[in-house]
Amino acid sequence: MKFTGTEKYVATDDLQMAVNAAIALQRPLLIKGEPGTGKTLLAEEMAAALGMKLIPWHIKSTTKAQQGLYEYDAVSRLRDSQLGDEKVKDIRNYIIKGKLWEAFDADEQVVLLIDEIDKADIEFPNDLLLELDRMEFYVYETQEFVKARKRPIVVITSNNEKELPDAFLRRCFFHYISFPDHDTMKEIVDVHFPGLQQQVVRDALEVFFDVRKVPGIKKKPSTSELIDWLKLLMADELSAKALQEKDSSSALPPLYGALVKNEQDVHLLQKLAFMARRRN
Repeated sequence: MKFTGTEKYVATDDLQMAVNAAIALQRPLLIKGEPGTGKTLLAEEMAAALGMKLIPWHIKSTTKAQQGLYEYDAVSRLRDSQLGDEKVKDIRNYIIKGKLWEAFDADEQVVLLIDEIDKADIEFPNDLLLELDRMEFYVYETQEFVKARKRPIVVITSNNEKELPDAFLRRCFFHYISFPDHDTMKEIVDVHFPGLQQQVVRDALEVFFDVRKVPGIKKKPSTSELIDWLKLLMADELSAKALQEKDSSSALPPLYGALVKNEQDVHLLQKLAFMARRRN
């Protein structure tokens, strides 16, 4: 069982090695990288390539680790008891299974995605240490252990908004997705737009990497933003033509709203364009 990327996902050699090492070690794969570099998509494509079901758990700032195991709905049980419902006699009717329980309970091996773990509070990773390590947890209300039938492949993504605890990091296989170089980015574009004229691709990549290199830019455009921008250029032939006829005095790339995402960066690019016009 080896992951080598898919038709839709260009995986570099070091990323393939990291995925396969985590599978071999039976360790969670912790993936970091700039937003938009395909961390979440990696888990989806891993599941597709390995022929497994994907169970995604998207973390929010309010998410608690316990929700990944199970929740006890005491309010519904109280309401049903007041109505004289017979199902209140079995507490199992009020246990809501979480994503980890779903993954543990699967008959076949699955890919469990814990997406953007750094959005939760600092104790969240520590609260899952034993469960991810031993692949089991205890349900106090029913006094039973839930143990994984087939150990899931766990993929954890982080945007590095918070530092993760050392004890948690020790249990993971870590990989940082470096931002794609020019050649790798061209491969990614070719996967998404196989029929796109190569001259348009070259011009678009030149503009894209020039914007990323601008000193002081606050939000560098990501891979996903490049894909969105190219999609718009394909839909607007005039913008694609303007891209090919660009010059250093043009203020911003056509349809720049897909690449530049805040007013500070817009003003910065406009200022640089003004200075270029003065020099000319």
